[in-house]
Amino acid sequence: MRLHQDQLQVLLVFAKEDNQSNGFCWACEKAGFRCNIARTPESALECFLEKHHEIIIIDHRHSRYFDAEALCRSIRTRKPSENTVIIGVVRRHADREESSILPFISAGFTRRYVENPNIMACYNELIQLEFGEVRAQFKLRACNSIFTALEKSQEAIEITSEDHVIQYVNPAFETVMGYQKGELIGKELTEVPTNEKKADFLDTINSCIKIEKEWQGTYYTKKKNGESIQQNVKIIPVIGQGGKIRHYVSLSRPCNDNSKAERVCERVQAESQTDIQSCRHKDRRKGSLDVRSTTSRGSDGSSQRRHSSMARIHSMTIEAPITKVINIINAAQESSPMPVAEALDRVLEILRTTELYSPQLGTKDEDPHTSDLVGGLMTDGLRRLSGNEYILSAKQTHQVPGSLISPISLNDIPPRIAEAMENEEYWDFNIFELEAATHKRPLVYLGLKMFARFRICEFLNCSESTLRSWLQVIEANYHSSNSYHNSTHSADVLHATAYFLSKERVKQTLDPIDEVAALIAATVHDVDHPGRTNSFLCNAGSELAILYNDTAVLESHHAALAFQITTRDDKCNIFKNMERNEYRTLRQAIIDMVLATEMTKHFEHVNKFVNSINKPLAALEENGGANGDSDSIKTVLTSPENRILIKRMLIKCADVSNPCRPLEQCVEWAGRISEEYFAQVGEIRPAGEISAEKKRERERKFNSA
Repeated sequence: MRLHQDQLQVLLVFAKEDNQSNGFCWACEKAGFRCNIARTPESALECFLEKHHEIIIIDHRHSRYFDAEALCRSIRTRKPSENTVIIGVVRRHADREESSILPFISAGFTRRYVENPNIMACYNELIQLEFGEVRAQFKLRACNSIFTALEKSQEAIEITSEDHVIQYVNPAFETVMGYQKGELIGKELTEVPTNEKKADFLDTINSCIKIEKEWQGTYYTKKKNGESIQQNVKIIPVIGQGGKIRHYVSLSRPCNDNSKAERVCERVQAESQTDIQSCRHKDRRKGSLDVRSTTSRGSDGSSQRRHSSMARIHSMTIEAPITKVINIINAAQESSPMPVAEALDRVLEILRTTELYSPQLGTKDEDPHTSDLVGGLMTDGLRRLSGNEYILSAKQTHQVPGSLISPISLNDIPPRIAEAMENEEYWDFNIFELEAATHKRPLVYLGLKMFARFRICEFLNCSESTLRSWLQVIEANYHSSNSYHNSTHSADVLHATAYFLSKERVKQTLDPIDEVAALIAATVHDVDHPGRTNSFLCNAGSELAILYNDTAVLESHHAALAFQITTRDDKCNIFKNMERNEYRTLRQAIIDMVLATEMTKHFEHVNKFVNSINKPLAALEENGGANGDSDSIKTVLTSPENRILIKRMLIKCADVSNPCRPLEQCVEWAGRISEEYFAQVGEIRPAGEISAEKKRERERKFNSA
């Protein structure tokens, strides 16, 4: 809350102009205060009621002009003067005995000023008033607003002293507990039997609040009529003078206030989460702890800032949204019928699992082949078929720029290849014609054209030759021996990604850096794919599976290798001229999109997209007609969290878009993926079967022995 205003207002009440009045005028100008001068009590009162000055200085030296004390009393009778500082200027009497100031104070003056027309003396007096009495009055004025908020609060609020003597209760507390203020104020908590708390429970609460920590939980309280009610309670210690606890503030609300259950649970933890024995509570001490932790550790500026930051870290409340949901359900269970409470128990059991968006196969009798196929997509593959062992193919080396054929320019593309790319902006673009024209190397040519259309080189601040080298080295690390996961598949996904990015709604949603990330991610999303699934690699105990802990093995490898071979050589490093922070943002977006292509997280991504984007957009369009509220729709689409979901869904749709292509292409892709899966199955041998090489080696050892 603001405790001072931009410019203080000062009212000078002097019957005649003299050195003293001029001294205060000049001092006000020097201090930057607004100054008004009144010559009569009537004009002074009128000016004050209009301006509401913070400081009034009244000439008390000449009683023949007006009665200064009478004027002060008159001003004090007005409501606006409650927080006004009134100063009386008195004569200097060197030879007279000092008289009592009590009559002066009784008249309503705040303090007196012994006449001294020196400008600096007047200026110093005003500055002392500003940082002393005036600031104190501003704080009191702020307290009025705070107490107004307390009076209107719907939460029951009780403030006690450090000795647990009740100092204040608000109307909501009176309503809930049935007491009147007069029955509570000034009494110790032990005199008012409002709490039904056991001794060990009280010890737990006191052990928390006495070390300056909040306590929050649920307990039963007794109303004046003897009725017991369950309340969610938060007790907060307030640090005061001397750095000690001077007050305790208690906030409470009945647990059966279902109409506001959500707001209750956001403020108070449910009883099921309050572990009394271990006293799990939050430490939210802020202002006082920051000061104490910094001032006790020396005067070094950087040290103070460091300790202050640490204090703020300890005071932070870190709570996941799912925790809030569980708290709300816990609170709703308190007053629910038994069938509802049991159903909510099952809901809580589901919510406490880690795989909220991962589906589970039904228990009905289904086709075993279908179950195996779908289950293989949905799981991480750590299921070993009994009686079988898995053999990996030989490790392949990665291509480097030096081993590549020199790339050609976009302007030098052969006519046959240019003709195959003529309709690349359309969905029915035939990637197989480009594959044939480029001898199974379509990625460089299509990449050059796509990246030029989206002006990627300008964004990355790299040359076309660097981009060509990068596309060449990326394509060289796709295995042409794979039936499906080769550079043609990469080019196909790149084409679908570019097609989606060209749609108007997507262009309005994503930023240029998002478009760059999407196109690069599509290009590298399957680089160095071995033609085997994650399940196969995990079960076979491959080096990649061990390296990536059986988690998103291939996707992690694709992302890591893409950056390794890109940054290894400046000739193909398309990121070398980017600013560091922008590069980190782009890198994170690329990695996130590549990892999103892992099929075990497919349903999780889809469900998040539906719940966060599809459903809100459908509701907006339903309420606002065909076009809906354009601003609200834009807000939903452009939020940082939803933009991430959109990018993930974009590359996922591009990655599995084969069935949506023209039928001839769809059939070709289906044949290729089937061939690759069958090749994988061919590497699985029954347990105990020994390869021919091992058999010959054993025979040699036997014969030599």
